[in-house]
Amino acid sequence: MNNTLSLRSLSLAALSLMVVSLALLPTTSHADESADSYAWTNNDAEHYAELSHAGSPLVRYMYAPVDNSSEKKRSETYKPYLHVYSPDGSQIITKGPGGLYPHHRGIYLGFNKINYDGKTCDTWHCTDGAYEQHESFKSQAADDNGGKFESLISWHGNKGELFANEARTQTIKKVGDMTQIDFETTLTPAEGVEKIHLDGDPQHAGVQFRASQRVADETAKETYYLRTDGKGKPGETRNWNHTNRRDKINEETTNRPWLAMSFVLDGQRYTVLYLDSPENPKPSHYSERDYGRFGSFFVTDVTPEKPLSLHYRYFIKPGEMTVEECQKLYDEFVGK
Repeated sequence: MNNTLSLRSLSLAALSLMVVSLALLPTTSHADESADSYAWTNNDAEHYAELSHAGSPLVRYMYAPVDNSSEKKRSETYKPYLHVYSPDGSQIITKGPGGLYPHHRGIYLGFNKINYDGKTCDTWHCTDGAYEQHESFKSQAADDNGGKFESLISWHGNKGELFANEARTQTIKKVGDMTQIDFETTLTPAEGVEKIHLDGDPQHAGVQFRASQRVADETAKETYYLRTDGKGKPGETRNWNHTNRRDKINEETTNRPWLAMSFVLDGQRYTVLYLDSPENPKPSHYSERDYGRFGSFFVTDVTPEKPLSLHYRYFIKPGEMTVEECQKLYDEFVGK
């Protein structure tokens, strides 16, 4: 009898130790991952949510709250963004903090020339105290068809004042060997703000994509752009010229329906296709950089009666794409 009680006591002690050990693990949540299912993993300790497909990661949403304890910490946390994995899940192919132009982050949104209530700020570089901050998840879902989340993001001016609220929805799924990402968002002035004027230039505003820092360090001259008029040469870029509106390049770099960037990372070539909805504000002006940042910007006013709504679609593919393939995906995007 005494031996039996001792064994029971020992078992209870071991169970208690196991419970305490589990409590010390980082907080995460997992959905069921069957052969074709999508699932979210939420890591509250490191402030990210990661979507996987059949156990292979696709994207990682970075949402740490702004940390003003040091300049380094602030630089790491002054805007939320989406990291993108290679379609096979083997590596993250986008850039985080640090490196060349440290404010560039994965898929992100910002403007360097913002005016509201007689004030100015810059949520592209997030200088002088301005920042964007993830506040909460309005929704998060995953099933056999894909993953989706909506994040509520606050925009703050130079003195920390709230001037806009953003509801950003991102929908992700596999399409053959590609990853498809839909970036949809609505920006609304905060209570009491009558109008926000968004402005900038092609290098410092809009919804843009930045490839890994290793592209800038190692393979920039292998980057090329695929446009509606064909494949560009490695290292060649075209940019809307905001200092000379009569520049001949401006016609081709304005209101493109799509643009694709092809780059090399760790010996593997990837192509990222950027589709611009015709419903987005126009004119839209494009920027290309061989180190891996590209996208478009526009100028617009945002009011309580007329919030800003945007929709872009990305495809990430291993290897190369053709003009015909890009055009077909664009036509499907706009319902042609």
